[in-house]
Amino acid sequence: MAIAFGTSGWRAIIADEFTMANVRIVTQAIASVLDEDATGGSMVIGYDTRFMSERFAAECAGELARLGWTAFLTTRETPTPTISHAIRSHGARGGINFTASHNPPQYNGMKFSTADGAPALPEQTKRVEKRIADIQAGSFTYERTGGAGQVIPLDPREDYLLDLTGKIDFKRISDAALRVAYDSLWGTGRGYLDEILRRNGCEVQMVHDHRDVLFGGYSPEPSERNLGEMRQVVLDQRLDLGVSTDGDADRFGFIDRDGSFISANHILALVLDYLCETRGDWSGGVARSVATTHLLDRIAAHYGRETFETPVGFKYIGEMVNNDRLILGGEESAGLTVKGHFPEKDGILACLLVVEMVAARRASLGEMIESLFRKFGALYSERVGVKLTSDVQSRLQKRLAAEPPAKIGDWRVSSVNRSDGVKYIFDDGSWLLLRMSGTEPVVRCYAETHSKKDLEVLLETGSQFVRS
Repeated sequence: MAIAFGTSGWRAIIADEFTMANVRIVTQAIASVLDEDATGGSMVIGYDTRFMSERFAAECAGELARLGWTAFLTTRETPTPTISHAIRSHGARGGINFTASHNPPQYNGMKFSTADGAPALPEQTKRVEKRIADIQAGSFTYERTGGAGQVIPLDPREDYLLDLTGKIDFKRISDAALRVAYDSLWGTGRGYLDEILRRNGCEVQMVHDHRDVLFGGYSPEPSERNLGEMRQVVLDQRLDLGVSTDGDADRFGFIDRDGSFISANHILALVLDYLCETRGDWSGGVARSVATTHLLDRIAAHYGRETFETPVGFKYIGEMVNNDRLILGGEESAGLTVKGHFPEKDGILACLLVVEMVAARRASLGEMIESLFRKFGALYSERVGVKLTSDVQSRLQKRLAAEPPAKIGDWRVSSVNRSDGVKYIFDDGSWLLLRMSGTEPVVRCYAETHSKKDLEVLLETGSQFVRS
């Protein structure tokens, strides 16, 4: 079976395709590709709380050492953004984190990051995929000479937390003495986000503060559906805010003090507005994926900042962070980074920025969103997945490749964006994006418009357009 890298590395089902043997093959492929650019060096190896993650990571580190590399192996489960920081601070050639992020518990994965701490770009992962195929076919063997390498234990937590002090105004947080709930979703953020909040004057009520390799029986994604227990804690204890991170702590989720779930798009808009107000000396524009809210465009224009649109995949935003072109980069799938941070999404950073914002403004997230809408106009967005039969998929692909219709439902099409999927932009500023999944017979339907009621209609219209 071919091993393919998606937007965040290779993921597969444990004991089916994700095996020790395949971990060794992928490790050899990554190391040998890096060796073509420069000989040897070190790699940072980490892991999340999934079943066998620490064993897979140890196998990877051992294989690297056998091949003459130095492997910095984390001593406990570690967030993906912390791995990014460790790669940069140790001058490593790259890093591999054993995680399937927010995927269901039967999956594991290998997230491959390059020397800058960013997710490997497609040109790099294509080379790795080709090398994997060659190793599987027996046409390539990677055996370095020059002696054995070594495995060095690494606890990167304190260095990472110290780095955050230059990006977060912890005095504002400390002065507010907020009462916060944190749902780590049994993932790697526990002992990180809760610890730094407590150190800076917050009372923290933990939810799911232990390892569960089954993640309670569902995917460790900080979605509205999965944060019901934290919502109840916020309401019962009358807390100021509920914050959450996913399995490898690179994504975020929020419950407001009234129990409302706040969408990632609205969080990105609030944080951008707040940063423009409080970090006026930070230069740069805002980058968003093609699937992310245009509310960011309105805010950026108001502050005289440029908007950059990227394909879906945080690696594209990471490139611009490395080039110091951004004050903020974000994706609707709950990914965020800021100027001076790593070219990787960071759920811990996102939660701290929102806690700081609540502390500074002394307002709820809902109140801030109402104020934002009064200033920039309301926009609501959502996505749904539509399963496809082979016949429907074939018809849809032809329709998407053809000239756009004049109207979709009651919305008049004014332009089309084909940078990633097909995005129909309507004359009132609303839009509909259709993107085929690369791994299953599903089309992802994203929509944005001016009211919740119209959003429901537009999503249903988009679904009917897919099936017709």
